[in-house]
Amino acid sequence: MIDAHIHADTRPYEDFETMAVAGVESAITCAHDPLKMSTSAVVLDHIHRLMNNDVKRAAENGLKLYLALGIHPRSITSDFEVILDKLPSLLEHEDVVAIGEIGLETTSSAEKDVFKRQLQLAQELEKKVIVHTPRRNKREVTQITSSIIHENINPALVLVDHVDNSIIDLMIGFEGMLGITVQPQKMSPQDAVNLLDEYGFEKFILDSDMSSSPSNPLSVPKTVHQMKLAGFEADEIEKVSRGNASNFYGI
Repeated sequence: MIDAHIHADTRPYEDFETMAVAGVESAITCAHDPLKMSTSAVVLDHIHRLMNNDVKRAAENGLKLYLALGIHPRSITSDFEVILDKLPSLLEHEDVVAIGEIGLETTSSAEKDVFKRQLQLAQELEKKVIVHTPRRNKREVTQITSSIIHENINPALVLVDHVDNSIIDLMIGFEGMLGITVQPQKMSPQDAVNLLDEYGFEKFILDSDMSSSPSNPLSVPKTVHQMKLAGFEADEIEKVSRGNASNFYGI
């Protein structure tokens, strides 16, 4: 299994062993806003912590950790240009598989500008992108997010994450991939099973988004278990729990 979206810097050492024992072979940890991201130096320290600390912590427990790096919409600093200037070289790291997570939270002009510029960088580098959708005003923000994606990058390079029943009708025709986040306060394993039963398996990738919010390092294994109980075919389960992510990110 692959957990395609976590925030490893917020989790204890033991969580990585828990995941590995349950059959999660690898995960993608995404840049985010673990504290007040007051300056570019703080954001870059966060990124370097993911690259130099968390990859090692996971590996010591048998979990291969990949990286998605970028400026989260809640991490936009007044000197964000410094981060954008350094991002191309950071993306050359062998464990980086995507720019992310990026996107919109409030749809402010600054968020839109930083989002567009990171999408354009991804298009230039032909790098995959993990796009955030927020809890608040989700439908409205997702519509704007989708429009910006289509204006700035080939959508086939993009995964739009945290897709749930409130926006699935907007996104099911999206040309890229869709992330299903199984997390308390977002979707339960049964919610994910119901969504997959209705919409199929080709476009979806499971993740836990485990962070400092209520989370479960076993979200993906528990969803796989519920899929087995629901009678899904082995190849269908494999697609959403490993194969689609492996093919999309090349891991």
